[in-house]
Amino acid sequence: MSLKLYDSVQKQKIVFESLEEKKAKVYVCGPTVYDDAHLGHARSAIVFDLL
Repeated sequence: MSLKLYDSVQKQKIVFESLEEKKAKVYVCGPTVYDDAHLGHARSAIVFDLL
């Protein structure tokens, strides 16, 4: 079974190929803090931790 991700440039699903065997990394930038904290800030941290 392979993991497929949608590539918005190619407009199709492509097979995910890791650069390192059995390891995947995701870059997620932090929240843009320009006002008071809200639930959306917590959501982004939790969702990407679950991936």
